[in-house]
Amino acid sequence: MPGRRRLSRGPRRRSAVAVSAVGVLAAFVGSSLLVYQASSSAYTSTTANAGNSWSSGVVSITDDDTGTALFTVNGLKPGSAGEACIKVSSTSTVAGSVKLYATGYSTTNNLAASLDLTVQEGTGGTFPSCAGFVSSSTAYTGTLAGFSTKTSFGTGVGSWSLTGTPTETRVYRIAYSLDAAAPDSTQGGTAGLGFTWEAQSS
Repeated sequence: MPGRRRLSRGPRRRSAVAVSAVGVLAAFVGSSLLVYQASSSAYTSTTANAGNSWSSGVVSITDDDTGTALFTVNGLKPGSAGEACIKVSSTSTVAGSVKLYATGYSTTNNLAASLDLTVQEGTGGTFPSCAGFVSSSTAYTGTLAGFSTKTSFGTGVGSWSLTGTPTETRVYRIAYSLDAAAPDSTQGGTAGLGFTWEAQSS
């Protein structure tokens, strides 16, 4: 009887071991398939646009007067006249426009109302000489008093359009004359103002 019990238990033990081995093998095969499938399904593609950057443009104008006034005139009398030129240069890197207007206006004895003023734009000439100047347009014709009302870019005169390609230049010829019919009340009178050029981007 004891011998039979050992014989009957032996086959069951071997069968259990065999089943466990099959289970381990199946698990190994299954996990291998998952790894294979995961590694073999990675089709990819990319595209990129690198190196982007931004910078702002510049609006910049200067003139060639070296800090000297265009006019310092004394002893005017009816019929007196004169002119001077100034070259304005732009190193702006954006398109825009330039306007001329008055600053620091003053007058006594209403002299400015009898001073005629003409402003022309063109080429040729350097401060203060107008030798070689060639006019392309007239920016203003009137009195000095009338010009004094042009006090900002919005009311300024001129037709200079900037392309934004440095260096661009424009020469301005400014001519004055005291009206031949200026009244006696203008004797001893004074008039003064500054010419200001301003560039703005468009």
